[in-house]
Amino acid sequence: MASSSPPPTPPAKSPSDDESRFKPITSPCEWVEDYRPGGFHPVHLGDVFHNGQYKIIRKLGEGSYSTVWLARDLRNSRYVALKILLGDSKWSKELQIWHHLAQVAPAQGTQCLTQLLDHFEHVGPNGTHKCLVFEPMGPSVNTMVEELPQFKPRRWEMEIRYPPLMAKSILKQALQALAVLHENGIAHGDFQPGNMLFTLDHIDSRPEDELRQDEDVQAGSISPPIQRLDGKQDNWAPRYLCIAQPLAPFTRLTEDFKIKLSDMGGAFFFTDPPVKPVVPLGLRAPELILAGEVNKTMDIWSFGCLVFELITGQPLFCVPWSDSEATQDDDHLLSLTACLGALPEELYRKWKTASLYFTPERKLFNCQLGGVPDGGEPLMVEQLSMEEMFDQANPDLDAEEADAVKVLIRRILQYDPAQRPSPTEILRDPWFCENESASELSES
Repeated sequence: MASSSPPPTPPAKSPSDDESRFKPITSPCEWVEDYRPGGFHPVHLGDVFHNGQYKIIRKLGEGSYSTVWLARDLRNSRYVALKILLGDSKWSKELQIWHHLAQVAPAQGTQCLTQLLDHFEHVGPNGTHKCLVFEPMGPSVNTMVEELPQFKPRRWEMEIRYPPLMAKSILKQALQALAVLHENGIAHGDFQPGNMLFTLDHIDSRPEDELRQDEDVQAGSISPPIQRLDGKQDNWAPRYLCIAQPLAPFTRLTEDFKIKLSDMGGAFFFTDPPVKPVVPLGLRAPELILAGEVNKTMDIWSFGCLVFELITGQPLFCVPWSDSEATQDDDHLLSLTACLGALPEELYRKWKTASLYFTPERKLFNCQLGGVPDGGEPLMVEQLSMEEMFDQANPDLDAEEADAVKVLIRRILQYDPAQRPSPTEILRDPWFCENESASELSES
């Protein structure tokens, strides 16, 4: 039985384990403790927003700073994606960047970037939430590969990766979107497969009950009811959490499928780079790791890593999360030097813990993160170059095309940012130009 006294207002910060309010939720959702002042807005299926215009019918996903929902735009008879930011967050540069793009590249942006349709504020128990309304999109490149028919039913020996032509098209379309941004003075800042989305196949013609998410715990659609540890009724969290259901069944997967680049939450104008960008660990450029240097070519470095990842089905640099930022950085830098060769002297001097791994002559003598334990022996592991890792992954390419891809990756992953090619220059690379008609080339 719930206690009759009101619960105390939770702190406007993430709690420690011993300050938890709720019984644990094991469903694959956002962290329930983040429903607090300044945190997520509690949403239930069927809720309406913006004076009754947008009706929530499905959870599409969640991130560190927002939840994203499929909603029915009752005023315009269409479906939209509603992105609800954390409470009391300032309008980030995201809205400013979307407005700028609408002015300088309206036609190009429509083709390759998710479209911002509306924006408003919503007041809830956790503060005032900025809400962005976008065209609805299908799953990300990260997750869609699992939905491809050739991998169903799944067998243990399967290599789960995109077919080569599909991977190449994804990379080219994402690069074309990046070219639009860079040509207009904008870096994406979080250029990764999770922000590359498949377009949908005529979703507006589908009835709402075909898209609506069920409030069904047994079916794995929502979590069990949220319960406070003290038995009180909570005023800041929803009654249940929705489990994300991307629109994979309604995604266009024909030969002419389309990809759009989304989420400008980490984007910035070249003239105003952020102090702390939001690049995923394994996609960070070396100058960012070692010097905190933020520049437009970070996107290019990420793209080079993604060429390897989408063609082989394996990340080039897999950096496990760690409580120690220094350990993460050392792990990443050791992988970099193995795959791509020695760091230039200017960068190497900024690696404060390099002596744990290299002799004064810069010869690798140890791969044990954190250094050699007292009385222990240095650890050495096999050093594989990027090309050797590529070949070991055995991508579905003939030898000539495999060589062209490896040459392209090397061309992109330059330690010197000034030497990295622009998106437009990469689009002219022989691998991307191969088998294209003159009209396709002119569009690039």
